[in-house]
Amino acid sequence: MPVRPQWLRAPAPVGQNYRELKTLIADLKLHTVCESAACPNVGECWNRRTATFMILGNVCTRRCGFCAVQKGGPLAVDYDEPRRVAEAVAIMGLKYAVVTSVNRDDRKDGGAELFKLTIEAIRERVPGCKVEVLVPDFQGSHDAMKIVMDARPDVLNHNTETVPRLYRQVRLGARYERSLEMLRYAKELAPQTPVKSGLMLGLGELNEEVLQVMRDLHEHSVDILTLGQYLRPSPKHLPIVRYVAPAEFEELRRAGKAMGFSHVEAGPLVRSSYHADEGEAQCVA
Repeated sequence: MPVRPQWLRAPAPVGQNYRELKTLIADLKLHTVCESAACPNVGECWNRRTATFMILGNVCTRRCGFCAVQKGGPLAVDYDEPRRVAEAVAIMGLKYAVVTSVNRDDRKDGGAELFKLTIEAIRERVPGCKVEVLVPDFQGSHDAMKIVMDARPDVLNHNTETVPRLYRQVRLGARYERSLEMLRYAKELAPQTPVKSGLMLGLGELNEEVLQVMRDLHEHSVDILTLGQYLRPSPKHLPIVRYVAPAEFEELRRAGKAMGFSHVEAGPLVRSSYHADEGEAQCVA
């Protein structure tokens, strides 16, 4: 595996805000993708008092080769969870909240109902707070996507993660064309709502493959694009094929802007909810 370069370093998770948020999340019995997915930006984001809440438990029904979230039998749905997420948003004083979930292929709606209830709970508890949702593919269910979009999220995000050639290794149980279709359908349901997607680089994809995915996403009505470096959570996960230099990310950012994306966030430590409020602001400016 290639040696991790010096320029790929994230701030350590320390500081008063970090400690306060860690205690708050534990006290409210909530989960964040920041911790469950071992995000390298947890120190920076939590010290900025931002976090991505993960609903529907912390056990995923899929076994994607890149993801650190626990896999196994799904937990019971906790219908008090939306209230507790809204309480955390209020205590944190958030003006922009991001909500994601594990895959829940055990449920007919893939968990869409809980996304709807969480959006509504945040809006009721913290009027004026914007809500971005990062949803799974709901196994292609248009009905499930409609449940989410009817709740009027401020941004709808669904990540394609990688290029089609690598899907069997990276996104077990997912299909590239299905993800594109769900993004397109979300935009059809709510044309004014920004739609977002992202990819990880460094898994063995070719540059032309990345550019083709970017073109596909733009053709399927995606407004906001995120591009970041894949970082291996543990020796059990997919190996890093290469580290993508910051200059390459900048080239891809420029290419994305030239294709017509409203906002492109690209860099080694970029993740799908990294500086999420800035991407939304670009779309509504």
